[in-house]
Amino acid sequence: MRFLLKRFSFAVMKAGKITLSSIAADLNVSKTLVSLVLNGKADAAAINKETQQRVIARAKELNYKPNQVARGLRMGQTNTLGLLVADISNPFYARITRTIEHIAEAEGYSLIVCSSDESENREKHLIKMLLERQVDGIIMTTTMQQAEILKQIIPPHYPLVLFDRYLNGFDSHYVGVDNEQATQNAVKYLLDLGHRNIGFLTLTPGYISTLHDRQQGFLEAFKAYNLDIDTSHLLQVDYAKLKNKDYNQIKQFLAETPQITALFATNNNLALACLNAAMELGRRIPDELSLITFDDVECFQYTAPAISCIAQPLEKIGEVAVNLVLQQIKKEKTEPKKVVLQTKIIYRDSTCCKN
Repeated sequence: MRFLLKRFSFAVMKAGKITLSSIAADLNVSKTLVSLVLNGKADAAAINKETQQRVIARAKELNYKPNQVARGLRMGQTNTLGLLVADISNPFYARITRTIEHIAEAEGYSLIVCSSDESENREKHLIKMLLERQVDGIIMTTTMQQAEILKQIIPPHYPLVLFDRYLNGFDSHYVGVDNEQATQNAVKYLLDLGHRNIGFLTLTPGYISTLHDRQQGFLEAFKAYNLDIDTSHLLQVDYAKLKNKDYNQIKQFLAETPQITALFATNNNLALACLNAAMELGRRIPDELSLITFDDVECFQYTAPAISCIAQPLEKIGEVAVNLVLQQIKKEKTEPKKVVLQTKIIYRDSTCCKN
């Protein structure tokens, strides 16, 4: 009968997941004993060497894989990080994610990646989910408008890093670029090319720090040249429509403002939408319409024409963000640190002097 029970126990283990309980049942010992052996505490618990060897040999034979989450909960650390971005389909976030994942893995951490899709409610849900999963720290871009909401969700002193976007009134580690100055430099470049009627394309929600700062940079560039801005040259595109490849807002905007000779797009998806809209309207880039955008993606080198842009140091952003959260987890340099990295303008074929 005992032989049949062991055969039955082994069959169950082969069919399902190998656990401490199943190993204990197979060897006719306690689960606690198996746990002590596999966690290196057998000697302290005075478990004899022969029993230790039997447990270790059986665990290897059955290819036992410990439940890292359960083990982490017991030890107070799960060796997982949460990464929350606004739109994982955007190459900007995809490249940063790849860097964070690579460094985290080298440090022994797994990564749970989530996308808020620019929804405050979804962001709140995802943060709570990550906290419930006991991730050791969170790296995120926020869609929140009010700092108080985030303060209510994130526990005090929790390892957290904001990247790309900051949130006024929320004191935390942050890494990003000077969006206002970078935009001002790019728009001044268009002004130096002779353009005066320049369109500015941004997205919803407009309160997000990157979009707000880029619009401020646009306004400051005109102010520096003592030029007035025609408010009809500013367009806010609905994020959901752009994500669904609906370019009608941009097409209508370009059709109603034929005087515009240059465009500044606040992100790469808008730039690609501008290319499509201009093509459908027969507006030749750059001969009739110069185009420059924030963010560089690989395809910009190969579009016709290749697109001028403001390039951010994406790998460096990812590197700094993950190192800042790991420092907090290890209780190093816990004072909030703001890291602002440099951008550069890449001049390609989509911009030229005004005819």
